[in-house]
Amino acid sequence: MSHTPGIRQAQKRKTRQALLDAALDLLAEQSLSSLGLREVTRAVGITPTAFYRHFRSTADLGVALVEEALGSLHTTITGALATTGDGDSEERIARTVDLIARHVRSYPAHVRFIARERHGGVQQVRDAISGQLALFAQEVSGELGRHRESVGWSDEDLLMLAGLYVDHMVMTASAFLDAEPGTEENVARVARRQMRLVTLGRRHWLD
Repeated sequence: MSHTPGIRQAQKRKTRQALLDAALDLLAEQSLSSLGLREVTRAVGITPTAFYRHFRSTADLGVALVEEALGSLHTTITGALATTGDGDSEERIARTVDLIARHVRSYPAHVRFIARERHGGVQQVRDAISGQLALFAQEVSGELGRHRESVGWSDEDLLMLAGLYVDHMVMTASAFLDAEPGTEENVARVARRQMRLVTLGRRHWLD
């Protein structure tokens, strides 16, 4: 009997994750604003009333998906920051683009969800995405501030640059997702050129 609460909690977590997974599958073909609660519960095999034990609404479920999807992207951003090579070197640029491509192959549904809902019709979810990306930019800004290329930069300018890098990562991930088979290298080439343009501006910003 003493284990019953723990078993219940484990089952609750399992059902919650099943709802997230089902919603993500359904969102492959539609936006969150058109997703019906009954569609999700039917896919999981629970009653609509049981849904409310886990989420207040489909918008609340969408916010949880943002946390899950951008959690996986955060791992990629952290990996990109840790890539070898000094500052804005070609090696760092190439490895960053490669990490993004790998992320899309591993989490295509997450990338699709963020790309669609970032400017979608559910305000609560748009705000959650915006807030998470802003936190990422803060983290990237701190890392950029440790590069020798950033000597003399203000905190405001570093945050602006970090926002450009984060936006570029999200944009590149979307481009990889939409790429036709066999065209991934073209996407990577464009992404590397775009990043070079940003880094070129960085080198001459204080001029």
